[in-house]
Amino acid sequence: MDTKLKNNRKIGSIVVLLLLAACAFIMMAQYDTISRILEADSENQTIQEEVFFAMGYDLAQGNYLLYNEYANVTPTSEVIEEYGQPHFELLRKYMDYCVFASGAWAAEETEESSTAETYSNADAAGVERLSDLTEENYAFRAVFEFTESGEIADVRVDGSEVEPGTAYDLENYYIDAAMDEEEGDISDIATPSGVTVIYGMTEDNLNAYAEKVEPDMSYEEYGVLYTGAYRDTLEMLALLVVIAALLLPLSKRMDISGWKMFRAPFEILLIIFFCSGILLELPAVVVYNTIEGTLIPGMGHGMELMAGAFNFLMWMFVFGVIFWGVTCVRAVFRMKSAYWKERTLTARLIRHIRKRGDEDDETMKERAGGLWKRFKTFLDRQYDALLHIDFREKTNRTILKIVAVNFVILFIVCLFWWYGTFALIVYSAILFFFLRKYTKDLQEKYKLLLGSTNQLAEGHLDASIEGDIGLFNPIQEELKKIQKGFKKAVEEEVKNERMKTELVTNVSHDLRTPLTAIITYTDLLKNESDEEKRREYIEVLEKKSLRLKVLIEDLFEISKAASKNVVMHYMKVDIVDLLKQVGLENDGKIRDAHLDFRWKLPEEKIVMSLDSQKTYRIFENLIVNITKYAMPHTRVYVEMVDGENEVHISMKNISATELDFDVEEITDRFVRGDSSRNTEGSGLGLAIAKSFVELQHGTLKISTEADLFKADIILPKLDIRQEGE
Repeated sequence: MDTKLKNNRKIGSIVVLLLLAACAFIMMAQYDTISRILEADSENQTIQEEVFFAMGYDLAQGNYLLYNEYANVTPTSEVIEEYGQPHFELLRKYMDYCVFASGAWAAEETEESSTAETYSNADAAGVERLSDLTEENYAFRAVFEFTESGEIADVRVDGSEVEPGTAYDLENYYIDAAMDEEEGDISDIATPSGVTVIYGMTEDNLNAYAEKVEPDMSYEEYGVLYTGAYRDTLEMLALLVVIAALLLPLSKRMDISGWKMFRAPFEILLIIFFCSGILLELPAVVVYNTIEGTLIPGMGHGMELMAGAFNFLMWMFVFGVIFWGVTCVRAVFRMKSAYWKERTLTARLIRHIRKRGDEDDETMKERAGGLWKRFKTFLDRQYDALLHIDFREKTNRTILKIVAVNFVILFIVCLFWWYGTFALIVYSAILFFFLRKYTKDLQEKYKLLLGSTNQLAEGHLDASIEGDIGLFNPIQEELKKIQKGFKKAVEEEVKNERMKTELVTNVSHDLRTPLTAIITYTDLLKNESDEEKRREYIEVLEKKSLRLKVLIEDLFEISKAASKNVVMHYMKVDIVDLLKQVGLENDGKIRDAHLDFRWKLPEEKIVMSLDSQKTYRIFENLIVNITKYAMPHTRVYVEMVDGENEVHISMKNISATELDFDVEEITDRFVRGDSSRNTEGSGLGLAIAKSFVELQHGTLKISTEADLFKADIILPKLDIRQEGE
């Protein structure tokens, strides 16, 4: 049974689709006929006539502007504020016009009446030509008569360039334009009353104006609506679809009215058909643009097939909506009174309010609750997005979304016409409560932000800055960065203070040791008569003096480097040869330390822009440091790698003592791996090396792993000219 029902529905759906497709093809087949009709109408329509029709609403506005200039009822500023710069301001430059008190313009008037009050841009002769309606003094002339109550009494059109039939059409068109202007919102601008306004345009001015402006041709698009090939065909096909929608369900093999899509509530049908009535002119516009070849860019170059497919789908949709709507309404004949109970939202709402709903109502309530829950979730998500706008990024999308939502709401409100005032009051109240809640949430989050800033201001650098503060989250992130920066600065300051204290202690110790020895051996030398011992004391004095000299020189060197007061002398240096030279000159110290140096250097030269003296000092300090602290009878690895933009040099050795120092501080001044300071050294070697590397835009990094000590130097390949700058 179910299979048979499915087959019947399948047959019915095929028949409906074929019917809709046939209707679409028939409508498209009329395009050639419509085109010929429009071309014929266009040939019979002169440019002047197009201009005459285009001037209709401009003249309607002109009546108000000229009357207020004539009667001086409404201040000019208010008129400009209401109308701005209307098209009439251009039109009036090409025509004569005059405002007469009622009856003063008639040709039969006496000389006394001709002196009645008038307002015109023409001279006396021009006013006489305007008021003489028995002669065709102008190529175009229009007369508007207003009653004492401000209503349009009569409109007359004549002129040497106006055909009688065209004059009749223009008079009707101008009356409609004047009445539309009269019914429109004209604020406090005075309405023309008890006057006659006459416009006249000579043939030369008419031709000049026609060349100046481009007439509104949109009436040609809407002219499609009034061609028999379009209107009659559409009406007959629509009637055919209506009949099919009514009769097909009579055949069980063709009945598809039981589909869920045909159970739409009656109110939904009314809304859809109301919107369809508003958009009824859109298909005519599509047809006109298709005929003119302007529907899709590229028509005439292979896009005709796409335009045809678009038209076919459009007509399928139009006739499909008609078939769907009639099929939905047809249920009235089958369900009778039950239709209004089951197929209307109003009845369901009433039953729900009265709590007399059945299981279907409970189901509807659950569905409505689900819809409301999803809708509320959507609103909450959009509200949360407003609270979390990030002004560091482009906010165009958010602004566009807000404007679009507001547009949709106001558009719906406008559909209520006069009841829109009440709808606007409701919308304003909702908007007020929304903005109040939004502002209150922002205030709460702003208080949280102020609390965080107050904690920072009071010096609580370890205070937690957490929590969602919505719109101010980016500021919170910046506060965290500030907090981290403050903590780092405080730690650096504490470290510097500690380093200063240690510096004084270390400098005092390192300078006092050789100085004490010098004083001691000097006293011994004074009282020593043994020549052998005197020579021995002198050797010790010389050694300690040289030691003191080295300490003082290193101290000056690191002071200049720290203050960036070092003059660099860049030149082309073969860094491979320079490193080899340092190794050879310190070969004695290497042998004395019983170390096995393993050199892994490039075979070719690596010429770089460096200060040779400072670079030599870097290598020397590192190698001397290794000879002092490396474990005897171990291997030392020195490796150089030539990169594209830099040279990487690494030195690795095994320490004789446990590496328990901070690798971040080992390159600071007067810091030594030998914390007991039993070995000979100033504690400035690595600090000087690091400063000289950084002065040449490189980096020196010290790292340790167990007893492995490693120094990595990276020197960039820089141009000498760049360094000179």
